[in-house]
Amino acid sequence: MPVSAAPVEQVVERIEQAGPLDPVVKAVRRIVTAALRPQSVRDALHGVWLGHPLHPVLTDVPIGAWSAAALLDVVPRTGPASATLIAAGCAGAVPTAVTGWADWSQLHPPQQRVGLVHAGANVLALGLYTASLVARARGRSLTGKALSYAGLGAVSVGGYLGGHLVFRQAAGANHTADTIDLFPSGWQPLGRLDDLPDGQPTKRTIDGVDVLVVRRGQHVDVLSNRCSHLSAPLSDGSFKVESGQGCIVCPWHGSTFRLADGAVVHGPTTSPQQLFETRIESGNVEIRLPGS
Repeated sequence: MPVSAAPVEQVVERIEQAGPLDPVVKAVRRIVTAALRPQSVRDALHGVWLGHPLHPVLTDVPIGAWSAAALLDVVPRTGPASATLIAAGCAGAVPTAVTGWADWSQLHPPQQRVGLVHAGANVLALGLYTASLVARARGRSLTGKALSYAGLGAVSVGGYLGGHLVFRQAAGANHTADTIDLFPSGWQPLGRLDDLPDGQPTKRTIDGVDVLVVRRGQHVDVLSNRCSHLSAPLSDGSFKVESGQGCIVCPWHGSTFRLADGAVVHGPTTSPQQLFETRIESGNVEIRLPGS
């Protein structure tokens, strides 16, 4: 007998499929895209410089501060300390939200619907905590505590939806992490060098694993073909030269990877592409995973 999803999972699934949210999603995405237009700004907010998405790192600040304030609120004579923690959480919530919007703008529609509700819950939490600070400053301690606990409830809902985005919908995950487990060990034949188009990204498949191949004369670069961001086929992307290095640009969201080593040049991804070693033997191209 099939097991039905838990009620909370059913609610989230409805959010994923909530087409009526799409006009709001499109309007917000236009605003975010316009505000974060410079590539350098987007790369910084995505966490390209860190090699890891920046948003989940920053969430520890408001969630940690607000959780600590909730504990202090049950301890006598800790009102000033609680207020300080709440204020720190509110301050930390601003850059956390900005990095979250940057990542959200480069997701698929079902992910963006969940992300919109996730953001709404966190905006509500920020409003409740701000109101809590105002109430505390006016000497209304009980009201301030009630508002902060309501804020903790809202941010917990937001946290649940954020976890759903990452662990169920794989937003921010490395979509090429399984390549090292799926690709066979040792040198594998890719094909004749002369059969590979010169200067044009192309796809080849070895034991069910798709690889991106870019031949330039007698030199061949090979990366995993699925973009680490959201699995777009890089073979449908475009070749470009940046800072004197050959790069491949993802056709879906513009993530840019250096062909020489798979490193991320531009986001939204922060995970490099899996690189394959290549060699040419008697006109035949062979590839393998590094260290295989």
